[in-house]
Amino acid sequence: MIARKFKGRMEGLAVIVCLVIFALLSRLGYLQIVEGEYYSKLADGNRIRLIPAMAPRGLFYDRNGILMVSNRPGFTVSLLPLSGPVSDDVVNKLSVLLGVTKESIYAKVKQHTAFDPIHIKSDVGPEIVTVIEEQKDEYPGVVIEIQPIRNYVNNDFAAHIFGYVSEINDTELEKKKSDGYKSGDIIGKFGLERVYDKELRGIDGGGQVEVDVTGKPVQVLGKKEPVPGCDLTLTIDENIQKAAEKAIDEQLLYLQTKGGRPNAKAAAAVVVNPQTGEVLAMVSRPAFNPNLFAGGISTKDWNLINNNPNHPLDNKAITGEYPPGSTFKVVTGVAALEENKVTPEEKILDTGKHWIIPKVNAEGEALGWINFQEALSKSDNVYFYEMGNRLGIDLIEKYARMFGLGAKTGINLPYESEGLVANRKYKEEVFEDDWYLSETFDAAIGQGFNLVTPLQIAMLYSEIANGGIRYRPYLVSKITAPDGTVIKQFQSEKLGQLTISQKTMDLIRISLRDVAREGGTAGQIFKDFPVPIAGKTGTAENPHGSDHGWFVAYGPFDNPQYVVAVIVDQGGFGSMSAVPIGKKILEAAFHIDNNPKENPVVIGQ
Repeated sequence: MIARKFKGRMEGLAVIVCLVIFALLSRLGYLQIVEGEYYSKLADGNRIRLIPAMAPRGLFYDRNGILMVSNRPGFTVSLLPLSGPVSDDVVNKLSVLLGVTKESIYAKVKQHTAFDPIHIKSDVGPEIVTVIEEQKDEYPGVVIEIQPIRNYVNNDFAAHIFGYVSEINDTELEKKKSDGYKSGDIIGKFGLERVYDKELRGIDGGGQVEVDVTGKPVQVLGKKEPVPGCDLTLTIDENIQKAAEKAIDEQLLYLQTKGGRPNAKAAAAVVVNPQTGEVLAMVSRPAFNPNLFAGGISTKDWNLINNNPNHPLDNKAITGEYPPGSTFKVVTGVAALEENKVTPEEKILDTGKHWIIPKVNAEGEALGWINFQEALSKSDNVYFYEMGNRLGIDLIEKYARMFGLGAKTGINLPYESEGLVANRKYKEEVFEDDWYLSETFDAAIGQGFNLVTPLQIAMLYSEIANGGIRYRPYLVSKITAPDGTVIKQFQSEKLGQLTISQKTMDLIRISLRDVAREGGTAGQIFKDFPVPIAGKTGTAENPHGSDHGWFVAYGPFDNPQYVVAVIVDQGGFGSMSAVPIGKKILEAAFHIDNNPKENPVVIGQ
């Protein structure tokens, strides 16, 4: 009886054991056969790490193929926490060695995802690399990466066109995560670097690295080479750009030290092709060196830039808003002729001040009886006060907007300003006051509420030079893939057409031609210039200091290829401050060899 019971229990136990063994074998078979590939990958993941390699950014070339922005190899100190979290001891040591705060390192560690290296500091010197390599045991998880560093070949040359790159910040990362950006990425922050960041970035590569149980790399299992970004060919002419920058720097120094204008520390210039809208040069002063940002700008360098009262980071060619002064008189002149408020032959008596409101000429001069051509070429205020009196502010506003003022030009750069066209609505909304005749007088000569950027004035005179076509200015002619394939070609884009008579256009041009002849406001400097040009000087009142000086010109007169616009902040009379700059730029554009010993620059009034 007992033996029978014991035998039954053993049989039951045997069945259970067999079932357990069968279940284990079945599970083992399932894991080996069905889930084998999955767990194999999981095991490899414990010993294989993917280390990304940054793609070099695309290059910048000028219109003639001259390299202006490139890349160079640089050392980047990164953390690669393969075997565990980053220790406080390592963070403390890195903070001292690299001169960065512990808080910034911890912030980057906190944002760390996957197995990407945590970039702590880029473009470090060889002395830093030597310390880390010689003391590897003191810096576990710290690696030295060789990465492409942006290289602006000529330092501050064309800085406001190129812009600069730097590490992505939290705000940018939040906006761009969906586009594949990640913490530690280098992105364009300003200028063309920002506008075309997506095209310039390229595709990062990387390598599969086998690591041991401590997380140290053992061998490279595979590698994917990064793909460089696309290159930009610009419309910029390097020779004209260099000449413009040199001319401005020399003239600012002269004005500060010998010209009686110690506050003349800022200026801007734009050179465009009036037949296409291509920007051939664009200068803003003071400038900055974008190389300072490429590897992470120091606090000292940032303070020097940020605390400069003349704002080096502002591209004054497109963001600087100035009263246009007498350069605006072409707008008032066109309006008066087209609206039949004056004839070319009618003469108006200039006694030095207007007879309704006693507004006067600069320097109190009186030119007597003058017609339109004489008034524009000699930049007579009284004559154009009277044109404002006859037109009224509404017609002046209409023609200013016809020329494109009061709106962005549409250039492919960020932060462009709209400027301001003087008008009743603006004054009513901002100052809650009526419009007065004296304000119309001011508007007629480019003062008062009128504000323009140097680029807007350049495009306005391009319309006069080319027969009335308003083009969108642009800086990039083509985008090219690394294999040489043209990804995108940029062409001229017509935005509008002036609806004015040929008779009016011809009179405006002839009058502007006289500006650069003997007797005109720029005639003293241009009297022996070998290429016929047309132009206009201007002096803009500045309530915060000395007047600003303007000069705008185009040439050759019969077939214009260049328009040059120059403003010197607090430079005084345009004929004294801006005209010499404009002349040197035109000499470079026309390849005129000017020997200063034979042809001294005479500062005119």
